[in-house]
Amino acid sequence: MSGTGIFEASDKLAFELQQIIDLPLYDDSSRVRVSDVACSLSLEHWHAARSLLRAGRLPSAVVIHRAQFEALTRSAWVLFGASNEQISKLTADLFIESEQVAKNMPQIAQMIKSLESNGPIQLYTALVRFKENCWKALNSYAHAGIHPIRRHHDGYPLKLLEDVQRNANGLAVISCMQAVVLGGKQELQRDVLGVAAKYPMCMPPEL
Repeated sequence: MSGTGIFEASDKLAFELQQIIDLPLYDDSSRVRVSDVACSLSLEHWHAARSLLRAGRLPSAVVIHRAQFEALTRSAWVLFGASNEQISKLTADLFIESEQVAKNMPQIAQMIKSLESNGPIQLYTALVRFKENCWKALNSYAHAGIHPIRRHHDGYPLKLLEDVQRNANGLAVISCMQAVVLGGKQELQRDVLGVAAKYPMCMPPEL
């Protein structure tokens, strides 16, 4: 499939997934609301990354893709691993003092580690696999390391654009599975996976 075809299929995927996850939240607790905001941020980053990839802006797309992963991980951690005290820090009014306190939240590795014992094993496994395969390259793009320097100089192979698109789509599917849990409709995870199965051409091979 051509790059354009992948972008078109990804748009169709996004539309169908949105129909499934358009749900009210399971409850109005701070834990669910904060997790939902982070999940929504992850999906917004996905939409932005798709637009950037379509435009050929690979370095910027990868930086947003990194943020997509971080927001998804934060959503999962808030729902399954965060303490009530940590959640209260994230829901405090935004002042300089509360901003400083919120900086002391766990980092990516710590959040994922907490999911090993507190979260669904499939979610934990998916996040670990993504981090092991992609994290170094994502950090390189975020910090203007060797990956973007060489790619920006030499140009971006179409396959690389396609692979990033597939990875972004894979994370989006996980975010949608998280979204239906937040809506109290875990059974809809099968529907999310069913939609993803319709678009194997734009999914990562691990999904």
